[in-house]
Amino acid sequence: MPPLAGGGYTAEISERGAALRVLRHGERDLVTSWPEGGPIPYYAGTILAPWPGRIAGGAYAFDGREHQLTISEPERGHALHGLVADAGWRVVEWLAAEDDHAFVRLAHALTPAPGYPFRLDLQVTYRLDARGLTTTVTAVNAGAAPAPYGCGPHPWLLADADMLHVPAAELLVTDERMIPGAPKSVAGTPLDFRTARPIGGLTVDHTYTGLAEGEVRVGGTRLTWDPAVLPWVQVCTGAQFGYEGVAVEPMTCPPDAFNSGAGLVVLQPGERHEASWTIGAV
Repeated sequence: MPPLAGGGYTAEISERGAALRVLRHGERDLVTSWPEGGPIPYYAGTILAPWPGRIAGGAYAFDGREHQLTISEPERGHALHGLVADAGWRVVEWLAAEDDHAFVRLAHALTPAPGYPFRLDLQVTYRLDARGLTTTVTAVNAGAAPAPYGCGPHPWLLADADMLHVPAAELLVTDERMIPGAPKSVAGTPLDFRTARPIGGLTVDHTYTGLAEGEVRVGGTRLTWDPAVLPWVQVCTGAQFGYEGVAVEPMTCPPDAFNSGAGLVVLQPGERHEASWTIGAV
């Protein structure tokens, strides 16, 4: 797919996973990139739906029925990051550049899969303008029964400085299986980034909530969103994997929401859900 250009930004989108493959402001990369043919490292730039994060053991109960998803994280035994991060999407509308903005819209029909016997019509719109790249994910329940749903993105933000700002009062503490429990205050912990400060050698891989605003900054790159729609954000440093960047993943629900029910969206037949976020240079 040809690049998009607008507002001083350029972006390249893949039909695989509807993923953001390249985003630049001028000559500066704002996210980690990967070759056009893949592979996609660490879910970089993909869309996470119909759930973000992990579902413990890939098992959950919904509407009086037990479900078992395919285990996509075998080292921990969980179902990770939904069903569409590696799926083929099709372009349904595209404008490369006009009046300093550009956009592309992709669609994917999610059909019943093991452990997720529901139908969703999904669309992702990427729009470039002077603010940066805004992504909007829309889901419509195309089936005849209620469907559990959640979504979020998985960009790895690059920075020109080792500074992190996460305006969140709480984080969800994970167990040894990386499944979150109850939220606790960040106050007095090394994971408190309410005031921007260097990451240093700290390893971060936590879900934050209690957001004062929907914005995370990594050096001179920021991701913004409406915290009323996306009340949780996963922040993960790549250094522990030998990978560049910091993953910033605003989410409609925290990991394992299909079991905890926290923030879980239940789409009735024909019902629509929409979530957006913007990546830009500070």
